[in-house]
Amino acid sequence: MKAIYLRAILLLAGISAASVGNAADITPLTPEAKTVESQSGWEFTFAPYFWAAGISGDIGQFGLPEVHIDPDFGDILKNLDFAFMAAGEARYDRFSIVGDVIYTKLGADADTPAGILADNVDVTSKTFAGFLGVGYAVLEDQNGHLDVVGGMKVWSVETEISFNGGILAGVDVEDSATWVDAVAGVRGNYFFTPEIYLTGWGLVGAGGADLDWDVALGLGYKFNNSISAVAGYRALGVNYDNDGFVFDVVQQGPIFGVAIRF
Repeated sequence: MKAIYLRAILLLAGISAASVGNAADITPLTPEAKTVESQSGWEFTFAPYFWAAGISGDIGQFGLPEVHIDPDFGDILKNLDFAFMAAGEARYDRFSIVGDVIYTKLGADADTPAGILADNVDVTSKTFAGFLGVGYAVLEDQNGHLDVVGGMKVWSVETEISFNGGILAGVDVEDSATWVDAVAGVRGNYFFTPEIYLTGWGLVGAGGADLDWDVALGLGYKFNNSISAVAGYRALGVNYDNDGFVFDVVQQGPIFGVAIRF
């Protein structure tokens, strides 16, 4: 009988030790990068941003000389009429569906070659770009993930060029173009602590445009499992030239936004 009691006590002691060991693996200090999962296993994130974007590069329209835009950093807010961007993700295990939409309305001062045809040029650019793609996490752990992403980006651009002074004084023209590019790259995030994380992406491609690229890097703070704040910098460039319509520009500037998870 004593032998039976002794075996029972040893068994209970073993179970208790195993329970303590398992509990030690789950601590409040363990960073958790994943969003809250729904009952289906899907995770959803929506992130609207404000983008203080500026524009630089070359813009041209059929039958007219190209104009060059090269503003100082201090001119960005002065020339910014409106800029909005939003990103979204639906995630299941290592697979994801990602989307990104931007709209900018930017004004800028430009010039013609040697300044002969016009004393100065006013340029207004309205840009819409929408990306939809799929991703797969090639690296993933409790601190974050790195995804390989590929998809399509649709561009729709409208430009207005107004020449002041010189030979082309009073000439005011508008033109627009729409095209599609295939792009691919990487995106991901990494948690330094349970609250502070780094997020970003880099994409490059071509199609209707000769070159299409997009990079961003941001620092986020996770208030809870549903809300995070993000601040960072984004730059995207495109080189499109077709039927006299030239849009070879870089748009860049700081971004500020929130990430909502559900």
